[in-house]
Amino acid sequence: MSKLASSVRSIPQMRPGAFFESHKSETAAAIQRVIESGWYILGEEVQSFEREFCTHFHFAHAAGVANGTDAIAIALRSLGVGSGDRVATVSHTATATVAAIEMVGARPVFVEIDPKSYTISPASLARTLEAFDSIKAVIAVHLFGHPADIPAIAEIAQPLGVHVIEDCAQAHGAMLHGQFVGSMSNISAFSFYPTKNLGALGDGGMVVTSDNALVKRVRMLREYGWDRRYVSEFAGVNSRLDELQAAILRIRLPRLDAGNGRRAEIAAQYDQGLAETGLTLPEVMEGATHVYHQYVVRHPNRNRLREQLQRRGVGTNIHYPVPVHRQPAFASRCEMDPGGLKVTESYANEILSLPMYPELSQDEVDAVICAVRESL
Repeated sequence: MSKLASSVRSIPQMRPGAFFESHKSETAAAIQRVIESGWYILGEEVQSFEREFCTHFHFAHAAGVANGTDAIAIALRSLGVGSGDRVATVSHTATATVAAIEMVGARPVFVEIDPKSYTISPASLARTLEAFDSIKAVIAVHLFGHPADIPAIAEIAQPLGVHVIEDCAQAHGAMLHGQFVGSMSNISAFSFYPTKNLGALGDGGMVVTSDNALVKRVRMLREYGWDRRYVSEFAGVNSRLDELQAAILRIRLPRLDAGNGRRAEIAAQYDQGLAETGLTLPEVMEGATHVYHQYVVRHPNRNRLREQLQRRGVGTNIHYPVPVHRQPAFASRCEMDPGGLKVTESYANEILSLPMYPELSQDEVDAVICAVRESL
């Protein structure tokens, strides 16, 4: 082990508590404010955060919900997607994307990913929409902080009457051709899980839309289908962003851009320090702003590399080790692109996420680079 690597303590792949360690007094004050208000569900903190979220990203409407999975499911339901419908999405994603499809009674149809961006392949989507009837929506996942090619996806889907939903759980602040993710389609979903670029101290989610009628339906769906209290106009659910999480997210939102900027700085140093090592490094599509929720590399001997890094005190993760269509819950009943999912399946054996969070020190970044180079 090098002198540099040995001089730095163990480096985790993610450290969601790092932000709150450096903002203890503000976090405590926000929690105390909520406690003293006596209002803990869908109050002023949630309303203020919804407004501030819209202002920050230039969204028209936002509705806080309990988590990111619910955000996708409620977005689907607001569009009328339900039992008997199919929803196209990628298999290279967190299982939550597919769980949301099944929550509304729809069936997932898996689409191949683009080999450079790791997001949904427009060519694969076109094949899939031609092969399957009753596909009512497509969920485009902005994966690892890189935006999916929404304009190309919409050009394929919209003439067929297929709704486009953006899953923005890993891409708070990412942009494509000057537009924030979440603003390029009619409805989008966000997660505030603690490890996200904009993370809470628990679960939380948001649905955003530019449609007045859709946001009204979303707000009714998140609370039992109520338009007036205790009277359900249709069957809804209990999925509400709570006041504590909203208050905490209000602290983090103004600091998101700085955090994303630091992530980009770390990624640039990784790019330079890991060039010519044999690793396949992340690529950024022209016109895209990557916010590096994860810094994901590929190597044919991924597992050996991971073991070597662990010995050197560098934490890593695999996002995601088993494609959704290969998981026991889905393998026997999945439908997919007639061309198959060869890229998805190949990448699952090679991908590795290196440490990535804004609070990484310069010594830690240098130590990660040094450890990777030594391991290879």
